[in-house]
Amino acid sequence: MVEQEAHRMSSVFHALGDATRRRMLRDLSRGERTVSELAEPFEMSLAAASKHIKVLENAGLIRREVRGRTHLCRLEPGPLASAHEWLSFYERFWTGRLDALEELLRKEKTGVSPNPTKGEKK
Repeated sequence: MVEQEAHRMSSVFHALGDATRRRMLRDLSRGERTVSELAEPFEMSLAAASKHIKVLENAGLIRREVRGRTHLCRLEPGPLASAHEWLSFYERFWTGRLDALEELLRKEKTGVSPNPTKGEKK
């Protein structure tokens, strides 16, 4: 189960690692798009766009539905929420570390030692 979740998260971050795919996701956040509509802002063939879409599909970030000859894509937000949750842990970690550093620097600037020894200012 943990290995499967790790693989899923790796797929999501791999998909998000490409600017073209991030732009496609942003476009899909405004509603369904066809493969042609997703490829339009880029100078790429439909085959190249389909490869990007396949990576997004494999990561679970989008769903593709075939209606006749038209392939419609829509955003699946669940994996993005999982990635956000994973990143939030590190955001809290670094925010705490930076807050502690800021406090230490503030005390140093005002001449207050964080661990005063005999004879030093408090």
